[in-house]
Amino acid sequence: MSFRLTCPNCGKRNVTDFTYGGEYQQRPTPDADILAWTKFVYLKDNIKGLQVEWWYCRSGCQRWFLCERDTVDNCDHRSFW
Repeated sequence: MSFRLTCPNCGKRNVTDFTYGGEYQQRPTPDADILAWTKFVYLKDNIKGLQVEWWYCRSGCQRWFLCERDTVDNCDHRSFW
């Protein structure tokens, strides 16, 4: 399935110009226990609806950014650094 995302720097582009980096999660502190790091690395929420995700603009500015995307219809709602 193809859809379009909006890079904060390059504007609206085809999703094939980007690399998906996963859903955004707060990174645990370096001294956090093993359960916190296991959840961060391996367990994802994979919600139905609005989700904040990391995307890499590989065919444009080559920068990582966050995008708020609706996982139901693949519409992006806002993109930010």
